[in-house]
Amino acid sequence: MFTDFLEDLKEELKKDLPGEKAHVKMAPGVRHQFKPTEKSRKAGVLILLYPKNKELYITFIQRTVYNGPHSGQISFPGGKSEKTDNDIVHTALRESHEEIGVNPEKVNVLGQLTPLLIPLSNFFVYPVIGLYESTPVFKADPNEVKEVIEIKLKDLINPENCTSKEFKYGDLSFDAPIYNPDNTTIWGATAMILSEFLEIVEKNNSKFQV
Repeated sequence: MFTDFLEDLKEELKKDLPGEKAHVKMAPGVRHQFKPTEKSRKAGVLILLYPKNKELYITFIQRTVYNGPHSGQISFPGGKSEKTDNDIVHTALRESHEEIGVNPEKVNVLGQLTPLLIPLSNFFVYPVIGLYESTPVFKADPNEVKEVIEIKLKDLINPENCTSKEFKYGDLSFDAPIYNPDNTTIWGATAMILSEFLEIVEKNNSKFQV
């Protein structure tokens, strides 16, 4: 059902990517206030597309509450690169398997997006786009994942679901752009990565019908 769309997406990912121009559209205004204090580490995240009820979905997770900068936030499944990983694709697939139980052998990797530096946690995040050809059965790791969140791609594209919200971090109070499908607040690095992905999807509406 989505064959033409996915083939076109795969080809678009081989071309020049929107990169920073797309990232900045969803960047919090306070982002520039946080500077890495040491050499950045690599992390891989997975933008997992899959069919469900004749719709295309993307998987997000809500992280558990912990003593760290991304406590409780909505993100893509993924995590830091390990020495045993063959490459960043391996990292994204391994971490997604650990966090939400997705079988790496059933993920068809379509391509990658532009790496993004997260100053607060000092990670360079490499987004990997993959297709799961059937509807996955998720199994969340309760130590890392509070909830697996499934969102329709068409709801993410809907401009009515792109707005802003006030946040607080320590003594800072600031507004940031957000995606808000199904009352799910997606912001920060995840929104910046998503912005680039959606710009590619929307680049030519005559080709991308979802």
